[in-house]
Amino acid sequence: MGTTKAEGEGHSVGIEKLIEAVRGGRADEVPSLLEGLGAADRGTVLAELKSLRTEVRGWEAKRPREAADVRRALYVAGAGCHPGASAAATWLGGRDLVPWRSEGSGPALQAVADRSPEWQADVAGRLAARPSVAEHSYELIRGLVERSGCAVPATDGYVLGWAWEFRAGSRWRRSFEGPELLERLREDAQTPVLALHALSMAESPEALTWTVTEAPHAHWPTAVAALVGEGLLNRTEVLDTALSRLLRGGRPRDLRFPLETLRLVEPTSAEFRERIPDLVGMTADTPSPIAGYAQEVLAGLAADGGLPTAALVEMTSAVLFRTEKKLLRAQLTLVGKVLAREPGAAAELLPAVAEVFGNEDTDLQGRALKLVGRHLSAVDASVRQELAGQAGLLSPVHRPAAVELFGEALEVETGVPYEEILPPVPEPEPVGPPAATVEELVEDMLAKGVSEDPVRFERALDGLVRHAHRDREALTRAVREAFTTTSWQEPHHFSYDFRALHAVLAGLLGLLEPSWIEDRRAREPETTACFHEALTGIPDARLWEASALIGTDALPLLLASPTVSTGGIDPLVLVERLRAYRDAGVEPAPADLAQALLRVLRTGPDAGRAEREASALGTVAGQRLGAWLRADEPPAATVRFLEREEDRSLERWSVAQRLVIELTDRAVVREEFPPAFRWLGGTLETAPRHCYHWVSGGEHWAAILPADREVLAACFVPSLARGSDRSRATTDPLTGIAEAEGRVGRAVAVALALALGSGDADYRLLAVDALLVLASRGDLDARQVGEELEWLVAEGSVKPNRLADAARTAAATGAYATVWAVLGAALPGLLGDGKPVRGLGEVLAVAADCVERCGARGELPGLDGVASGKGSSQLVVQAKRLRDALCR
Repeated sequence: MGTTKAEGEGHSVGIEKLIEAVRGGRADEVPSLLEGLGAADRGTVLAELKSLRTEVRGWEAKRPREAADVRRALYVAGAGCHPGASAAATWLGGRDLVPWRSEGSGPALQAVADRSPEWQADVAGRLAARPSVAEHSYELIRGLVERSGCAVPATDGYVLGWAWEFRAGSRWRRSFEGPELLERLREDAQTPVLALHALSMAESPEALTWTVTEAPHAHWPTAVAALVGEGLLNRTEVLDTALSRLLRGGRPRDLRFPLETLRLVEPTSAEFRERIPDLVGMTADTPSPIAGYAQEVLAGLAADGGLPTAALVEMTSAVLFRTEKKLLRAQLTLVGKVLAREPGAAAELLPAVAEVFGNEDTDLQGRALKLVGRHLSAVDASVRQELAGQAGLLSPVHRPAAVELFGEALEVETGVPYEEILPPVPEPEPVGPPAATVEELVEDMLAKGVSEDPVRFERALDGLVRHAHRDREALTRAVREAFTTTSWQEPHHFSYDFRALHAVLAGLLGLLEPSWIEDRRAREPETTACFHEALTGIPDARLWEASALIGTDALPLLLASPTVSTGGIDPLVLVERLRAYRDAGVEPAPADLAQALLRVLRTGPDAGRAEREASALGTVAGQRLGAWLRADEPPAATVRFLEREEDRSLERWSVAQRLVIELTDRAVVREEFPPAFRWLGGTLETAPRHCYHWVSGGEHWAAILPADREVLAACFVPSLARGSDRSRATTDPLTGIAEAEGRVGRAVAVALALALGSGDADYRLLAVDALLVLASRGDLDARQVGEELEWLVAEGSVKPNRLADAARTAAATGAYATVWAVLGAALPGLLGDGKPVRGLGEVLAVAADCVERCGARGELPGLDGVASGKGSSQLVVQAKRLRDALCR
C-alpha cells in the first residue's frame, strides 16, 4: 500500500521537527525524533544535515557556542541517518564533529540502536582504527562493541580513551586508597586485552606513566602486577610484551610503564634465561635506565653461571659501545669477575673489552688496559696481535703502558707530524628560481615546513609576487581553491596565529582593510624593545608591504630575494633587479629595498663592479646601493657586561641581566631606512632589557643580516644568555653566523661561548659545528672565545661538564689544536688563585688529550699549583697529565 496523505504529512512534520532540533542544537531530542522516520525520510534529512554542516563551519569566529551545540546535534543525527557503516563511520569521525572525550556518545548510541550487530561492529572497528577519533569516541565505540559482541578493538586510540576514562573516573575520588584502580581493572571485561596492548604502545597514555610518588592510588604497574598474580592477566604474555616494548626503545617517559611492570612482576631466573637475547638487545640501543636494568639482570644471571659466554660477549660489545660511563664501568667490572672465575673465556671477551681503547675517557681506557693486561697470558698469539692492533687507539698517556704490555706487537708511529683536520670551507648554495607555474607555486606554498626554511620561504614569496604581477586573476583562483580563507578576514588571525604567507595572500584577495595593513607597515620598535621584537619586525614589515602592493605594478618582483642559501644577494644580481625596476618606471618598495641592502654581499670580487654599475643606473635606488657598497661603516654593534664592582646590587643578577648591547650610530640607516629597520642605526636604548617573548622564528634571523654577522650575533646573544642556565636555548642562527660575511668580534665570541655551554646536547652540537666552520674559514678568534669562556665558567653561567662535552666532540673530529687554542686561553683564570671550579677536571681531561695529540708545548699559568696537589681527584690527576703533556 502507498503512503496516505496523512502519513506523508506526518513524515514531513517529523522531518521538520528533526531539522529544527538539530538547528537548535538539541542533541538529546534527536534519537526520539529519528524513531518515526524511514530510510527515505532519513535520506532526505541527511541532505539537509550535510548542507547545515557546511554552513556551521563559518560560524566558529562569531557564534562558537551555538556552533558547538549544533555540531553535537549533527553528530547524533548523522549517525542515525546514514544507512551504510562506512558512511556512518566517516560522518562520526569527521574532524569538525568528533566530540571532546566521548561527549554526546549516549544520544548517538540511542540513534543507532536499531542497527544490526554486524553494522555496529563494522562502525566500531572503523572508528577504533583512527587514533585521534578513537580516543575521543571511546564510549561510543565501547557501546557498539558491547552491543554487537564483536572483539575488543586493541588499537592505540581506543586504549587512550580507555585509560582516560579511568583517569577521569578517579579525578573526583579524593579519598580512595590504592585498591580503587585495581578493583576497576578487575571488574572490566576488556582489561585482559587492553592492558596488554597498553604495555606495547609506542607512546604510553599519560596516566600509565605516573610514578608511585605522584599517584599511589592510581599506579598502573602495581595494579597490572597484581592482576598477573591473580591470573587475570597471562604472565607469559605480560613478560614478553613488556620486554618487547623495552627492546624497541623510545622516550624514557613511554618506557616507564613496561619497565615498572616488569620489575613488579619479578620474573624468575628461569624466565629471564628464556629471554636472554631480548635482554642483550636492551643493553645496546635503549635509554640508559632500560639498558641499566637489563645489565643488572644479566649480571645476576652471570653470577649464577646462567649466562652463556657468547651472550656475555655480545652484551659487552653492546654496552662498551655506549657513552654512559656508569654502564661502561659496571660492564668492565662484570667481565673482570667472569674472567676471574672462567679464565678460558678470555679469548672471546678481551677483544670486546679492547673496544674501550678508543673511548674518549682516558680513565676508562686505563681500566680496560689493566683488565686486558691481567688476562693477556690466557690468550694465544693471534688474539694478542688483535689486541695490540686495538691498542693503537689508546690515548698517548697510556702508550707507555701499552708498549710495556704488548712489546713489539704494538705498532708505534714515530715522527709522523700532526695534521689538524677541519671541515671543508662551506660554499653557499645558489637559490633556484621561483616556481614557473601557478600550480607549482601553490605546491611550494602548501609544502610542509616552508615557513621554517628561510630559503624555501623566500623562494615561495618571490614566486607569489611575480605571478601576482603577471596574472593576478589566475593566481587568485588558484589560492581560493587551495586555501581555507575564512579566518583571513579576521585581523586577530594575523595577530595571534601569524601565518606569514597567509598575510600576503589575504592582501592578494583583498580581505584586509588597507588602513590596518598600513598601520603594521609603519610600525617602529620602541626604544626599549628587545632584539627578538626588533628582528622579527623586519620580516613583518616586508610581508605587510607585500600584502599592500601585491598584484599591482608597484611590486613586479622582490629585490630582497636571496641568491645564495645564507640569505645573501649577489651584488650584480641586485643591480640587474634595480635596472628592471628602472626600465619599468617603478620605484622600489621601501622595506624590500632596505632588506636587499642588508643582504647584499659587500666583500666579494664583484662588489666593486656592482658599485660602479649601480651608481650608473641614474636612479635614487641605484645611488643608494652604490653608496652602501662603498661604505666603510656598515651596521655595527658592541657587547659588554656590567661589572659587579660597578654596583653591588648586581651580585644577584644573572649574565643576561647584566648584558648591554650597543648598536653603533649610523645616520644613513636612521634617515633613509623604513621604520622597522631604523633600530639598526642605533635608536634602541643600551641598558639591559628583559624579553618576555617566546623566542621563535630564529631560523630566519641569520637571513636578515647575512653580511653583518657581528650585528647578528649581538642580537642573538641575549636569547643565548637567558637560556644559558636552562635546558634549552635558541641556537638556530649559529650556523648562519658562522657562514655569514662581515666582521668577527666580541659578539661572535660571546655567542659561541654561551652556545658551547648550552644545556641541550643538540644545541652544543650546533655550536661545535659553528666553531669548526669559523676555524676552517680562518675567522675564529680562539683566544677571544677562550677568554669569554673563562669568566662565564667562573661565574657559573657555563657549566664545566657541558663545555667539556662540546670540546670533546669538537676535538674528536680531528681539530685538537683548535680546541686546545680555545681551552688554553680559558684555563689560566680558572686554575689561578682560589678554589678551582667544581667539575673543571673534566675540562682538563679534554685539554690534556688535545695537547697529547697535537703536540702543543709550553706553560699554562696556574697549572703547577693544581697539579702539585695531593689526592687522586680527577682535577689533580688530569692537571698532572696536562702538565706532563705540555712539558714532554
